[in-house]
Amino acid sequence: MSIVQEPFGRIDGQAVSLFTLTNAHGLRARITNYGCTIVALETPDRDGRLADIVLGFDDVARYPGGPYFGAIIGRFANRIAGACFTLAGREYRLAANNGPNHVHGGIKGFDKRVWTPRIIPRDGREALQLAYLSPDGEEGYPGNLDCAVIYDLNDQDEFVLEYSATTDRPTHVNLTNHSYFNLAGAGRGDILGHELTLGADAYTPSNAELIPTGEIRPVDGTPFDFREPRAIGERIDQLGGGYDHNYCLRGGGGERPAFCARLREPAGGRILEVYTTTPGVQLYTCSFADAPIIGKAGRAYGRHAAVCLETQHYPDAPNRPHFPSTELGAGQTYRQVTIWRFCHE
Repeated sequence: MSIVQEPFGRIDGQAVSLFTLTNAHGLRARITNYGCTIVALETPDRDGRLADIVLGFDDVARYPGGPYFGAIIGRFANRIAGACFTLAGREYRLAANNGPNHVHGGIKGFDKRVWTPRIIPRDGREALQLAYLSPDGEEGYPGNLDCAVIYDLNDQDEFVLEYSATTDRPTHVNLTNHSYFNLAGAGRGDILGHELTLGADAYTPSNAELIPTGEIRPVDGTPFDFREPRAIGERIDQLGGGYDHNYCLRGGGGERPAFCARLREPAGGRILEVYTTTPGVQLYTCSFADAPIIGKAGRAYGRHAAVCLETQHYPDAPNRPHFPSTELGAGQTYRQVTIWRFCHE
């Protein structure tokens, strides 16, 4: 179906738009070119009732101060220790925006940039392409990085996210989407009863600053084991603040998307399946420590209001040679694909 474009306010002196993608079954995605952000995602439950299953804001002006709701994260998703890395014999100092460390691309990462939209043909339907040129030195990174993200909602009830990037100098790239899912509907309780399955036999332990220790540890016998379906809340109390951990996907890192996760909400029957080409996924259970955030339609988002499944390379990969590499050289093309498949039972 055709994509509908409408105004979504102004930010940083620039007008931004809201794009609505709808498939033949009524699934609907709303995306703004500010931060390449998914604002809403409506899917049916077993009784055919539509609900918006991602957290977000009604007003684009709220997004810069928010917790990355629905945004594309770059140049590097997650953390880089000490806000620095060495590449080709040269040390690069990045913006430190998480104590002494660098997180989610820095002070003004890709989530806070206005992307250039273009509606493109895709197998008889329209898809949305958003592009951004990150200049050499932005947030401390080397190289001019030309990025594009394609959002494609097909009639197989799949929402496909395609990432690509090229550079004119060696750099590091690790893009993800930071959507917060609640399959009961955004702002309708917590996700502790959601059942989660992960295609991961191991995870990367981290220190108190959420920097990986460098170890790759089996999940067997730990609260991190989601190889079989488990309620997210079943063992979350053993972790204090909840889950905020990178998992090593057993089929990840290939050219074809492999199974990453299955999320099921028992009451309404909505299911999200995730497939990806990335080697890892960050499981984050929305452990807001302060007062609830007031989101769309005035709904309050409190502790464990949603779960993030951020397909990614491992945190701090530029400083961990034994982790899958995030280096991108001149003349090379970064490509990753993540598929969100929706159904119900």
